[in-house]
Amino acid sequence: MATSRKIATIGKECVACGCCVLACPREAVQIAWGISARVNPDKCVGCGKCAKVCPAAVIAIAERSVAAV
Repeated sequence: MATSRKIATIGKECVACGCCVLACPREAVQIAWGISARVNPDKCVGCGKCAKVCPAAVIAIAERSVAAV
């Protein structure tokens, strides 16, 4: 399966409200330790649904960094 060129990034200001978790169609976002949301890069396709529902506007969609081979 090809990897998307984009990925969601979540800022440190996240308050773990869970809106992004509910919006993600690929279950790529989870709340970690009840403190903030984390993105699983293996599942995220950068669709932006999480960013659209974030009430704190701390989620951005960015280009994935390319690892050197």
